[in-house]
Amino acid sequence: QDDAEIHHRGDVLENAVLQRRGTLRRREVRPEGHVESQRVQRLRSPQNEGGGDPPGPAGQGERLLVPDAAIAAARTAFDTTDWSRDHALRARCLRQLREAIDARLEEIREFTIAEVGAEHFLTTGPQLEGPVQGLAYWAELVEGFEWVTDLGTADVMGLSSRREVRREAAGVVAAITPWNFPHQINFAKIGPALAAGCTVVLKPAPDTPWCAAMLGELAGATDLPPGVLNIVTSSRNEIGAQLTRDPGVDLVSFTGSTATGKAIMRTAADSLKRVFLELGGKSASIVLDDADLGSACMMTAVNASMHAGQGCALTTRLLVPRERLDEAIELTTAALAGLAPGDPRDPGTMCGPIISPRQLERVSGYVELAKKEGGTIEIGGEVFDSPTGGGNWYTPTLISGLDPQSRAHLWEHILELRRRYGTTLFLTTHYLDEADQFAERVMVVDRGRIIADDTASRLKTDLA
Repeated sequence: QDDAEIHHRGDVLENAVLQRRGTLRRREVRPEGHVESQRVQRLRSPQNEGGGDPPGPAGQGERLLVPDAAIAAARTAFDTTDWSRDHALRARCLRQLREAIDARLEEIREFTIAEVGAEHFLTTGPQLEGPVQGLAYWAELVEGFEWVTDLGTADVMGLSSRREVRREAAGVVAAITPWNFPHQINFAKIGPALAAGCTVVLKPAPDTPWCAAMLGELAGATDLPPGVLNIVTSSRNEIGAQLTRDPGVDLVSFTGSTATGKAIMRTAADSLKRVFLELGGKSASIVLDDADLGSACMMTAVNASMHAGQGCALTTRLLVPRERLDEAIELTTAALAGLAPGDPRDPGTMCGPIISPRQLERVSGYVELAKKEGGTIEIGGEVFDSPTGGGNWYTPTLISGLDPQSRAHLWEHILELRRRYGTTLFLTTHYLDEADQFAERVMVVDRGRIIADDTASRLKTDLA
């Protein structure tokens, strides 16, 4: 958890301590191939936080070399093998990776629930099965993609020139991902990068290293050449910074906070790296006066509580017509009352735990700030004891009466967006022009929802 690790094809994940449901279990995994390093890694589960520290961290000097080793492996694989030119190999490896995951899907589901706190029902969709199925799309795209387009010949300054467009891999990709939907975002970066012929260094969030590290293990069941896929896990921010400034990296793909995205752009500019940034995001539901208010409030409450509200597209802002505020408060409060957090292993659980004690403290702190800024806690607003015996639990919360410019109302839009999710829903009123302004201010970073019978002719702002 706290020490940098590298896993690529065939690496040993030896003596990994996996904490599930409060029980320490020891696993040994020894796929064939090259051993780059050996580490002991702890997996902490949000629903049952705790456990002892792993023994024997590596020395400081060795740890600092780990990102260099990963970048060097990726660089060598890209520059000295046929990986970027062998389309058939890439399609085959992507299918093999999916097959390897499918063969151990239930095991992966179990540790995903343990590590992420993801509800079981979400692992049948975006928390696991959906992203895995997406690997087939990238394999098919490799085989059907127009890699070369012949533009014919043309006379240029008296010379006949043959013209063609060749689409080639960008090179070594540093992929830096968040903790809230790790499989979805890890595969959203790895899938297209490998399909395009790039080699990858994946740096997952420190809260969810195991979801990424398992890829290094499963890659041993494929024909991926050594160095094509590398995973570096660390809780140290300088590891990510090193990946963004290293001249051996050609492209940085980052999903996370706006502040970090800005820093990556500044650092990448020094070596003219390409950057792909998906930044920030907490979204709003805008309910117009001809909408079914009951359905809108129920849908928004469920959306805000799903995965404890820890998602960029989960709508934790509910704007309703001013004259229907009291009705909306009553309807939303009733909806949230039926969405109490529960054991994420239960297929019927909609709302699970918060990812970490630090995140729980942030959520609780902003609810307290909302009170100080004049907000009314209609329901929730409390840390409570775990249904599984420990962990990070917060009741689904509805806050009304906040000024839209208050810090609490804006916190998930403006500040460290990816790190401050939680089970909190803000409810406010609007006139149509105010809804336009709110959408323009906060939805540009992600997506939202307009609920109405006739939307297009009545709302100027394009929220798509």
